[in-house]
Amino acid sequence: MASPAGLRPALPPAIPGAAAVTACAAMAVSYVAVLYAPTVILRFPPPTSLRSFLHRRFACAAVASIASALATAALLRVWSLGNFADMLAVFGIRKDHLLQAVVIPLLLTSLVYAGSFINRLWPLASMRGGDGDEVGIGCTQRLVLWIQTALDDVMVWRNYVVAPFTEELVFRACMIPLLLCGGFKMSTIIFFSPVFFSLAHLNHLFELQQQGCNFVRSLLIVSS
Repeated sequence: MASPAGLRPALPPAIPGAAAVTACAAMAVSYVAVLYAPTVILRFPPPTSLRSFLHRRFACAAVASIASALATAALLRVWSLGNFADMLAVFGIRKDHLLQAVVIPLLLTSLVYAGSFINRLWPLASMRGGDGDEVGIGCTQRLVLWIQTALDDVMVWRNYVVAPFTEELVFRACMIPLLLCGGFKMSTIIFFSPVFFSLAHLNHLFELQQQGCNFVRSLLIVSS
């Protein structure tokens, strides 16, 4: 079993490099393929609404993520519940530097969306009329209504909860330990990870072509 604390390739590698790459490719393909399982394999009727369609995809993404985590644990032989902390450490979940690992990336990512966030909050802050208490109550009510609307929107759950969590679990928490334990250098892993992530999004290329886009335009949309 690899040493999770150092996150360095084992010497000799804990698993063959070819097995690590094959496992990562299989996870990338299965992450997308399972989304079509309800209609193609299970022969479920087509969803009748966007909400039911996304609920079905949420369940499929959860199945793919759990399967990837179990496959990673099996390949790296970290099944022991007695060393649960070590098992979590293999997936990058450790007590040391946890605050920095959460806060710093969150702040950096938030900077990208700070403009749109301020643009949404600006109408609340620039309300005119009434005294200060009335304006404060109006802002609070609008903010609560906005939060309630967001929580009821399946696209919000897809874009900000389900997709980020499952993609981080599969393409980062599972694949990076496999590649590290397969003996690959960090620079190689930095190159391989986006390749597997891109592989999992090739289905959008075929979906766009089915909608009438030509191959070049579909490729540009997917690659962007």
